[in-house]
Amino acid sequence: MNDLINKISSYNLFNYLFPGVLFLVLLDKATNFHFLQKNVLEGVFLYYFIGMLINRVGSLCIEPILRKTKLVVFQPLKDFNKAKALDAKIEIHSETNNMFRSIAAMFLVLGVFIVFDMTGIQFDWSDSFVKLTIVVALFVFLILSYRKQTKIIYDRVDSALSSEKDKS
Repeated sequence: MNDLINKISSYNLFNYLFPGVLFLVLLDKATNFHFLQKNVLEGVFLYYFIGMLINRVGSLCIEPILRKTKLVVFQPLKDFNKAKALDAKIEIHSETNNMFRSIAAMFLVLGVFIVFDMTGIQFDWSDSFVKLTIVVALFVFLILSYRKQTKIIYDRVDSALSSEKDKS
């Protein structure tokens, strides 16, 4: 267990676990939805997973909207990587930036649940159709996340290789 805890990066803590815990605590206080766990181990995994999903909402939904509206502007990856090598604090600021996006996404998702609660929309969690719908929606959502992450890796490899060519 200590090895697992030691391997959790600050990114994972502040972008997955923290939003997951905060979300479920606020959800518990603000609505009739209750997902807090009594078992600490189960709780940590659930909170991490919920936080990961919230992070993906930020990445797949909030970030593209902010980019399209020019509310946020990103540097080209090649420039970002060069600058990161020159200034180690850029990595810290980028991690903090992602945390803010995750917390914004958390409040968006929390707002959706509050609206469900206020309007009396309830889900019969024992209904097979509800379970199947949730599983399919999560599958599609995570496939889109995988696709985006694969693009990020592709772009980073491309950037690194073109930087190597430039040095030659």
